[in-house]
Amino acid sequence: MNVNNWKKKLIADSRRIAVPVMTHPGIEMIGNNVKEAVSSGKVHFEAVKALSEKYPLPEAMTSIMDLSVEAQAFGSLVSFSYDSIPSVEGRLVEDAAGIDALQVPSLDSARVPEYLQAARLSTTIAKPVFAGCIGPFSLAGRLYGMTEIMMGIYIEPEAMHVLLEKCTEFLIQYVKAIKDCGSIGVIMAEPASGLISNEDCHVFCTPYVKNIVDACQDENFAIVLHNCGNTGHCTESMVATGAWGFHFGNKIDMLQALEDCPQDALVFGNLDPVSVFKQADADTVYKLTSNLLQATAKYPNFVLSSGCDTPPGVSEENIDAFYKALEDFNNEANSH
Repeated sequence: MNVNNWKKKLIADSRRIAVPVMTHPGIEMIGNNVKEAVSSGKVHFEAVKALSEKYPLPEAMTSIMDLSVEAQAFGSLVSFSYDSIPSVEGRLVEDAAGIDALQVPSLDSARVPEYLQAARLSTTIAKPVFAGCIGPFSLAGRLYGMTEIMMGIYIEPEAMHVLLEKCTEFLIQYVKAIKDCGSIGVIMAEPASGLISNEDCHVFCTPYVKNIVDACQDENFAIVLHNCGNTGHCTESMVATGAWGFHFGNKIDMLQALEDCPQDALVFGNLDPVSVFKQADADTVYKLTSNLLQATAKYPNFVLSSGCDTPPGVSEENIDAFYKALEDFNNEANSH
């Protein structure tokens, strides 16, 4: 599928579209738990398929936003839970010597084959499905420690660049493998870069993401850069990566993000996955979704989405309210 033509068509269409980052309701629908879904490509795929069959409105589906897969491939310890996404425990590398000795893993490591299997199977779903991966700076932060990397970029910048190069080398292999599975693209999650300045992003994040974009993105494969840590201060460094689309979290002013992004890029966001999708009632979800659609109405490249992966335990009523707001908005807009 030519993703550039698809994007032009979506921007030209007066109808608003939605692509929420949502897989947990699908895992619940098929009677599995999170641990099973993140450990089995088949269960992961079945969850996405079940969601795609239940909800006709999303323009594309997404995969599980699991930012432990790549760190585990490098050798990090990961702890699993039945009802939440796995988390990386401790630091894998602690100094420049450890970074120098760090091996770039093969694609047979840890759960990478399961995630590639999910990507491969998902090409049989009637809708386009975005795979997922972590960004290089966030991966480096998981391997070296988040607090430590924030200091490391000032104290030992050379060592941090060596680590980032290794992360990028692995991610290029991984994203190319996802592309070879037939996926239309990936949502690359780079939340940790939201914790540093725009200037630091230009040194420690943008060039590495751009290397992945340059190596993997083309007319048949899209990279959507997700940064839920960005409060608006580093949008410019995100745009400089040349990604096909940009996905923002609930910390940002969505209108400002739309102003700061190119008009020919899809810009996704940004309903709060926890306080809105999970904790609010259906009426509030409907109202806040409608408000966001009305506020962004003049931007044809806006795509309605959650600000991040919706957590387990989101009610069916709230998902229905989200899509109802979209449907009502489109009916209203196209009746004039």
